[in-house]
Amino acid sequence: MKEKLIVIVGPTAVGKTKTSIELAKAINGEIISGDSMQVYRGLDIGTAKITDDEREGIPHYMIDIKDPSEPFSVAEFQEKAKELISSINNRGKIPIIVGGTGLYIRSVTHHYEFSEANKNNEIRDELQKKADAEGPESLHLELMSIDPVRAAEIHPNNIHRVIRALEIYYETGSIPSKEQKNMQGKDESSYNLALIGLTMEREKLYQRINERVDLMVKSGVIKEAKWLLQQDISNSLAAKAIGYKEFFPYLTGNSTLKESIELLKRNSRRYAKRQFTWFNNQMDVKWFSMDESPFEKKFKEIRHFVEGKLDISENV
Repeated sequence: MKEKLIVIVGPTAVGKTKTSIELAKAINGEIISGDSMQVYRGLDIGTAKITDDEREGIPHYMIDIKDPSEPFSVAEFQEKAKELISSINNRGKIPIIVGGTGLYIRSVTHHYEFSEANKNNEIRDELQKKADAEGPESLHLELMSIDPVRAAEIHPNNIHRVIRALEIYYETGSIPSKEQKNMQGKDESSYNLALIGLTMEREKLYQRINERVDLMVKSGVIKEAKWLLQQDISNSLAAKAIGYKEFFPYLTGNSTLKESIELLKRNSRRYAKRQFTWFNNQMDVKWFSMDESPFEKKFKEIRHFVEGKLDISENV
């Protein structure tokens, strides 16, 4: 008997948080964050982390479990998330993974084996020196020439993952994407899975993203970015997160605040576009358009789909 699992994916600002809370209340669920940045303590505004009030008493997991200086990998997420899924099911509740970090989510929902390539500090140091001297884009282009499939999965600024992919290649001679077994995500899941995606007309979504950035600025995201900059952890994953790195040039006197805000809006819009493309190509998602109103009508459709998919009684 497969364990039940609901996953809600979609781009930033599309309405995943509200939908997940309403669904958790309706079907006796508990929520696991599928966002790779919400694991970090102190990074609240820039990651759009759900507040205690917004949780409405629904338990949330995989939030505030790391310091920004600590690494966090997809392998660690996979291990912790699977433990949580079993624990929640064993208590008679239904786990709901919510987030937009596709690779993290797919590592849980479908078979995902990690490369056994040993770490090679010498190769890694050389690649890091090249990135420092020529910029992260140079390494991403190098990976693109070796393994365009893997390069397409990694943002050019995510230097840690770019270096790891190149390290695998130079250490083993194997193409990194071929080291990942059964990674298409459309094979059968090990869970009784209801995988839904939230979408929105592009211009409306971009407007919501721009408004969210303006609200983040008013709410104090620059203060968070300044605190993160002061930690002196420039090579950490947290320091490279969209929502913070855009303000570093402003905080170091190399750009204006307006330029940083516009850069964040642009990067957020581009990230949303990549999220759509990734989920469409990599996972068998049932999409729901959030353009229509009222929300209650759309939520009824989503709940009906989930209950049918997982054979959940409407009286839960």
